[in-house]
Amino acid sequence: MKRNKKMLAIALLVLLFIFRPQPVSAMHIMEGYLPLVWCIVWFLLFLPFFIFGLIKIKKIVSKDPNSKTMLALSGAFIFILSSLKIPSVTGSSSHPTGVGLGTAMFGPSVISVLGTICLLFQALLLAHGGLTTLGANAFSMAVVGPFVGFAVYKFSRSLKLSKPISLFLCAMIADLATYATTSLQLGLVFPDPTTGVFGSTIKFLGVFLITQIPIAIVEGLLTVIFYNLISENASEREGLFL
Repeated sequence: MKRNKKMLAIALLVLLFIFRPQPVSAMHIMEGYLPLVWCIVWFLLFLPFFIFGLIKIKKIVSKDPNSKTMLALSGAFIFILSSLKIPSVTGSSSHPTGVGLGTAMFGPSVISVLGTICLLFQALLLAHGGLTTLGANAFSMAVVGPFVGFAVYKFSRSLKLSKPISLFLCAMIADLATYATTSLQLGLVFPDPTTGVFGSTIKFLGVFLITQIPIAIVEGLLTVIFYNLISENASEREGLFL
């Protein structure tokens, strides 16, 4: 039974990949849209989280070698969902992020690594995003999104909300937090002549939210559905979450 459900989950990922919309824009911020100084700044801000994530993954795998399967599945979930794109403002795109599932299961530090690997593969293989903007994109999707989502998940659980609801909120808010960060990154580079960085950031965020709010809601639902597919019973689900 357990094997069948995992196979069903993998089949769902394959179907999502096969029938995904054709990519028409870059992953978050495309190559060449950020000045070199900002590329360096965002990479340096992101780097400590990535290093800590590597250490965390090593500890998880050492403690439970079987966790490799779920780590890989969490990474695949991120890769597939973040490949579903809608063109958006200033060299960017709107799409799910897929970070909520792994965040609730392993913690945000792990997603700093998994999310970055997905971003790197997309930049190299699918021409989504870029190598110079990898630090900026990773900081928004693989750092800020997961850490905010994890805080929401833990807070929801402290309020005695059910795990499905907590997971839904985690995935949805992590998605929105990612785009709030992307809006700030674009606002810093393209400030409004009148209202400056703040005004520009609000404008970018306003445009993003038109598509991102419904996307975030759907992502939350997909995350809960997918988690139910890979979980066999209540006791196993308990063990998968932090």
